[in-house]
Amino acid sequence: MMKNVGREGFSAAGVLLAAGAGTRYGMPKVQAEGGAWLRAGVAALSGGGCDDVVVVLGAVMVDVPAPARAVIAPDWAGGLSNSVRAGLAAAPGWAEFAVLTTVDTPDVDAAVVRRALQAARSSEAGLARAVYGGRPGHPVVLARRHWPALLDTLHGDTGAGAFLRSRADVVAVDCADLASGEDVDEP
Repeated sequence: MMKNVGREGFSAAGVLLAAGAGTRYGMPKVQAEGGAWLRAGVAALSGGGCDDVVVVLGAVMVDVPAPARAVIAPDWAGGLSNSVRAGLAAAPGWAEFAVLTTVDTPDVDAAVVRRALQAARSSEAGLARAVYGGRPGHPVVLARRHWPALLDTLHGDTGAGAFLRSRADVVAVDCADLASGEDVDEP
């Protein structure tokens, strides 16, 4: 894939985490609402400024909508950390930022992604996280230079949260006016 530098001169890869079995939900969330959550997640990332979008799959294989491409986390059952690893590994070498979000936050749209990505691009640290009413959520944005440190902190069913909480330079991006950011765990 060709490098498509964003409007601010920085490239970003979107990673939609969608590998889980959705046991509390009763089905893999990548299939929720007939795939509407999957389509919404891809649209949010691609419309929000990501030059490349990968959807991390595992429990089930589905066709992903354009412009996204699928990547398989073969060890998805070991937890969220394995999906994050697979997503970052699939990001193109030219990507300067990764925007991580989950398929089960269906009201997070392109405006939220755009705001969080802009905050990370504008910050010295290159780290940003959407917050909703003071509650941290998705997306999270990380400059490439932080990926190795993030990967070192990942284990089991944890994502980027522990890494972000360990740092004082993460920009908290208020997005409550744009979305609820609610993680839907039950139908």
